[in-house]
Amino acid sequence: MTQRVSESAPPSRTTVPLVRLLRAELRWVFRRPRTLIVLGLIAALPIAIGVGLTLVDSSGPGPNSDREGAALLAAAAGNAFVLPIAALTFSMGLLLPLAAAMAGGDAIAGELSHGTLRGWMLAPVSRGRLLVVKAFGVAVVTLTAVAALATTGVLTGLVINGTDALFTLSGTSLSLLDTLGRVAVAVGWVSLHVWAIGAVALAISACTEHPMLVVASVLGGTVVFSVLGLLEALSWLHPFLLTESYPALADILRDPIPGAELSEGALRAACYVVIGLSLAYARITTRDG
Repeated sequence: MTQRVSESAPPSRTTVPLVRLLRAELRWVFRRPRTLIVLGLIAALPIAIGVGLTLVDSSGPGPNSDREGAALLAAAAGNAFVLPIAALTFSMGLLLPLAAAMAGGDAIAGELSHGTLRGWMLAPVSRGRLLVVKAFGVAVVTLTAVAALATTGVLTGLVINGTDALFTLSGTSLSLLDTLGRVAVAVGWVSLHVWAIGAVALAISACTEHPMLVVASVLGGTVVFSVLGLLEALSWLHPFLLTESYPALADILRDPIPGAELSEGALRAACYVVIGLSLAYARITTRDG
């Protein structure tokens, strides 16, 4: 009798290996045409800036231009090291947040709207592991976008100005290896900030079935944060704004590199990552399947 009961018992559900889930997520993410289109546009930005600086005489900024942005563009015209940093600085205002918002919106809300997320819920995958997989996919997309932008920026700067035009804003000459090392630091720093935006997008994505709502919310929040950062009456709020760290990226162009603001910005972005993923986890674990 005991043997018959054991033979008729249903087989136990096996846990899917995490590496397999991560690979499946990456295949799914990079098969989306809109993801590839956005990555292509981001990678083309430094090329457009380099061609514009080569063809257009930008000897002086206009009366209404941003002084810091105009200074970066003027320096990039004859400095191969400045071009990738300038491209990263400008793209943090819109293009990179757009990539993070799209990745975060498609990760949960997009799959929920298409009914594919229900398969994850029914599979032998805990919701905590599900969030890890989705957060990993968003992190890879953001890192790919930032790395692609920096790579085309370095290559464009070298093609236009050559390897002899590598020096900091302090006047110090750099070797190609030193330049690549500083650009790598910039890529890691910017990727952390963009991943923070992606974590917030995941939290919003876990609360809705409309991925476009996630994109609109994230981009709208980025604009609001930028506006709040310009209001001196709200100076007490500035340390809590993620966009407050963005100007510190230009410190990588100096020698020696001032690390205070860069470290503060990295810590602020890490806090946003923790808060965003925590909110996403709280929502995923409490929502119905």
